Amino acid sequence: MLEKQHFLGLQESRIQEIVQSGNSALESLGGSKYPMIDAHVHAVNFLQETPGFRNLIVHMDQANIQKSVVFWLPVTKQWSEYEREAPEYYLDDDSECYYYSATDTIVAEEYKKLDPESQKRLYPLMCGFNPADKHAIKHIERMYALYPDVWSGIGEILLRHDDLTLLTNGDVPRINNKALYPIFQFADAYDLPISIHQNISTTWIADRPKYLHELEEILREFPRVKMIFCHCGISRRVYAPFYKKMIERLLLQYPGLHIDYSWIIFDEIICKGGIPDPEWIELTERFSTRILIGSDVIGNFHKIGVINHRYDVFLECLSEETRQNICINNAERLFSGTRGRVESGKKRVYPNII
Repeated sequence: MLEKQHFLGLQESRIQEIVQSGNSALESLGGSKYPMIDAHVHAVNFLQETPGFRNLIVHMDQANIQKSVVFWLPVTKQWSEYEREAPEYYLDDDSECYYYSATDTIVAEEYKKLDPESQKRLYPLMCGFNPADKHAIKHIERMYALYPDVWSGIGEILLRHDDLTLLTNGDVPRINNKALYPIFQFADAYDLPISIHQNISTTWIADRPKYLHELEEILREFPRVKMIFCHCGISRRVYAPFYKKMIERLLLQYPGLHIDYSWIIFDEIICKGGIPDPEWIELTERFSTRILIGSDVIGNFHKIGVINHRYDVFLECLSEETRQNICINNAERLFSGTRGRVESGKKRVYPNII
């Protein structure tokens, strides 16, 4: 029986679709039919609230998710005194957001509450720092010292994030800000993956990828860093021409670059109208070892099943090897061996070039 909590946050059209589809809707609420590692889960909302990791594990089991890559949100939404109602999302009103470093502590403490077997199912990343502050690297070092054997990498770092950037206090965060260089060097030294959100352009400018040069500057400067380009750089009202060709060139030119299929890149580009784009099927097959997939839920774990089920129509078009890579293998390869690496002092060793 479908109950009200299944519909929280869904659009009316989607609710009607579920109601009218009967028993098949129950299957869709159970997630993808393909086991996966959800590579993009925000464990808190913009008020830094979380249902907790035990709750997440329950919904992972219901949604056929073996493991999850979890991160928080580096900013929180201010409730201004002139607003009568408290905001629940960063776009609910015009009040500002501000950096909130306690986000890492909140989720590290949640992680510590889990039993060892449940902990193995989560790969927590760290993000509670201002990416335009040269002191940010100190926060990362401090968190590794305070919470050893918790962290599996860094991210999601929010950069050039359209409306969110406009609403956030401080300098404009961008990937080629020199304040991030020590963090990229840290990730390079310990072979840690970094997940980043960097819009490919600004809102309403759709004739060129305005900020692509910022991303490429860092990919050239730090070619060994395993950079995960979330949503392939797309966001609300952010587009660029020849999108698939642009992503294809980036993957060809920068071997450390990975991408994830999450949020609106899937619905508006890859599988618009529920129909898989043949060009993106071809790209996925060609770069099957560099692509991850994720729900991008923000603290609303009950949505994971519905969100991930929608990937099935695309996954069915892929070869078994490619499907296994993007659903499981790539995330496991990137994150499974990273916990405890910094604390042990095991830096990457590069051969001498004579």
